[in-house]
Amino acid sequence: MTKSNKNTIQEKDAVLIGAGIMSATLGIMLNQILPEASIEVFERLDEVAAESSDAWNNAGTGHSALCELNYTPQLPDGSVEIKKAINIAEQFEVSKEFWAHLVEKGVLKDPTQFIKSIPHMSFVWGNDNVDYLRKRYDAMINHHLFKGMEYSEDKNIIEKWIPLIMEGRAANQPVAATKMDIGTDVNFGALTRYLFDYLRKQANFKLRLAHEVKDLERMPDGRWKIEVKNSTTKRKRTILAKFVFIGAGGGALHLLEKSDIKEGKGFGGFPVSGQWLRCTNPKVIAQHEAKVYGKAAVGSPPMSVPHLDTRIIDGKKALLFGPYAGFSTKFLKNGSWFDLPSSIKINNIRPMLAAGLDNLKLTKYLIDQVRQSPDDRIGALREYVPSARKEDWELEIAGQRVQVIKKDPVHGGVLEFGTEVVSSGDGSLSALLGASPGASTSVSIMIKLLQKCFPDRVKTEQWESKFKEMIPSYGQSLASNAELAYKTRSQSSEILKLDQLVEETA
Repeated sequence: MTKSNKNTIQEKDAVLIGAGIMSATLGIMLNQILPEASIEVFERLDEVAAESSDAWNNAGTGHSALCELNYTPQLPDGSVEIKKAINIAEQFEVSKEFWAHLVEKGVLKDPTQFIKSIPHMSFVWGNDNVDYLRKRYDAMINHHLFKGMEYSEDKNIIEKWIPLIMEGRAANQPVAATKMDIGTDVNFGALTRYLFDYLRKQANFKLRLAHEVKDLERMPDGRWKIEVKNSTTKRKRTILAKFVFIGAGGGALHLLEKSDIKEGKGFGGFPVSGQWLRCTNPKVIAQHEAKVYGKAAVGSPPMSVPHLDTRIIDGKKALLFGPYAGFSTKFLKNGSWFDLPSSIKINNIRPMLAAGLDNLKLTKYLIDQVRQSPDDRIGALREYVPSARKEDWELEIAGQRVQVIKKDPVHGGVLEFGTEVVSSGDGSLSALLGASPGASTSVSIMIKLLQKCFPDRVKTEQWESKFKEMIPSYGQSLASNAELAYKTRSQSSEILKLDQLVEETA
């Protein structure tokens, strides 16, 4: 055996798999709470944040439910439910608190390099959709987290807000829009890189790029034996870790299956690919200054909600429209065509088949999306930008998402949209499955993960004081405490150099 193939064994307190926003967030939290803990991160690619966290692979919307209509469904009685919107808005405020703390501590240098203010808007047309948006506004404006939201059916006002969307629109078409100026655009790729830049300078932290975790097994003493291969040198390593986090995006399901924990049995994944139309005309880009979310077409999945997004990527303004969904058997953008078939096991085949049968319309929808021609895509764009010209837009491949399939006592299996944390009973291993609004709510997700995996430690004075230092509102509800919500939002917005509502700071 050559020297490059020798297997070495090392011990670590924690191993994090995947170098995206989730591992970066958890790594920072662990480092702040337990600076003496040895942490190692393994990423199969040769750079961090190259999959779902990359700026071109996600919408970059600081998901705070200000504009995303799929978070506010209309109920059979005609009313609009905003519970999910409140929950997501609260979680994003927690994320901003944490990022503001990191700026104050010097972990993050210039917040404008990863987060900027941009209005969040909803825009609809047609009498039924206008009626829905009016009811949505009426329900949301009464909650303090959505104070300051503007609503209009006046074409002149909406034209001032979003001239590009109103240009060339039929004069007799009923339209409505809401607007929140405190929305944000977040470059999660840049944020992830900044967090890892800090972590790499810490004595007990190691980041290993181009290292793929091939297997993991629980040892009799409760630790995890992790087999890792260097993709460049082909050298293999064995790590013994007390705690493992699988935050590998679409690749998390396969690793969860390899762990063989009983809590992970029955989970499956449904991959959904994405594409954007990216504007190449600077004059068109300059005409739009907002993130505008519309209503998904009848029968289409929640992740297909169309939006016209102003983005700031690497200091440059960009304009994207989409997403155009599609179907691929890959679980990662840089994955294998065999990802889906190889994920099917005896323990999850029934839930996956049941979910598949219940979502045949979704499958057909995704296949139809794949078959779209350039003219079809421009046609969809023109519903939002009537004056759009094909020559001003080019196709951009977005990230791959794997929606969660889980066991269900009634249907056998259900397809869920969102994120799911799966942890072993002893808390020694935890995996994150699913997709949006994951990145925006990463801080709340990681707090809950730590509470679940370290239930005794989080109750100690040391851990609790650290959490309160990192997140001033820790242990309190921003959703039910308006004074606290205004205070923390004002503080974090000032530190992050974001726009604020006058009503909150007066």
